[in-house]
Amino acid sequence: MSDDKKAVEEVVLRIVSLEEFLGLKLPPIENLLDPWLGVQGLALIYAPRGIGKTHVALGIAHAVASGGSFLGWSAPKPQGVLYLDGEMPANMMQERLKAIVAANNKAVSAPFKILTPDLQSGMCVPDISTIKGQQALEPYLSDIKLIIVDNITTLCRSGNENETESWRPVQEWALRMRASGRAVLFIHHAGKKGAQRGASAKEDTLSVVISLIRPQNYSPAEGAVFEVHFEKARGLMGDAINPFKAKLGKDENNKQCWITSNVTPDNQTLVKKLFNEGYKQKEIAVELDIDKSTVSRYVRRAKQEGITET
Repeated sequence: MSDDKKAVEEVVLRIVSLEEFLGLKLPPIENLLDPWLGVQGLALIYAPRGIGKTHVALGIAHAVASGGSFLGWSAPKPQGVLYLDGEMPANMMQERLKAIVAANNKAVSAPFKILTPDLQSGMCVPDISTIKGQQALEPYLSDIKLIIVDNITTLCRSGNENETESWRPVQEWALRMRASGRAVLFIHHAGKKGAQRGASAKEDTLSVVISLIRPQNYSPAEGAVFEVHFEKARGLMGDAINPFKAKLGKDENNKQCWITSNVTPDNQTLVKKLFNEGYKQKEIAVELDIDKSTVSRYVRRAKQEGITET
């Protein structure tokens, strides 16, 4: 008997009626990080290079493991975290984590495990897009509720990033993690045109997609500063998903802290966003209640900047 035929014969599906389903005693919906990262959440944060993705990922990891807060998001209680780092030098990772620990009043009280390339002996970090790579992580998951994959490019290396089929093994692994009661947060790069790099199929099974973008008129002298925008937020609405600005600064005790403020997107930003999402210029003018010539001007400027489709 072929392996394929044997696998088909061994599959046992559980299919229930509506009445049975509604009567199931399922666990209540809980969050690892209020309001957006569920206990079994699958999420993605993406941004251009150098904008602060790892700052955000490490801040989230510490908040979850300590039962603390980050950027106004709070963890109801400490939960175990496995942080998979695919590219950062260990000494730089250590310095960032030292600063985070020093700046926080709450100490980590749940497992906070870190995998980073510099500490491996003659081998690369696991490739999560392979069964071998997924199995390599299994011994370290027993007390883990959140897995952070930083980042997709370095930790999901097999296949073609632009092909949906290449993402399927990672998607299946993420769904298995969700079924086992764990959340997965993927960190990813933005492409040259601003959207997340590669096949958009990455977003199909995700509950939350967050993009980090530079504020208008940003200057490198400002340091780490970005806007947080929720592009997909299943089950969330209102203030919970309003965009906001975050800047790394110092508090009155000269400790590192993140300062947040509200963001109201201007029309130029909104035109770029809608145009990249496939809206026609006429539709954008109606949606934003602005004249067509203004839309045309903003689109032309965006094309010159290389941000939108030509």
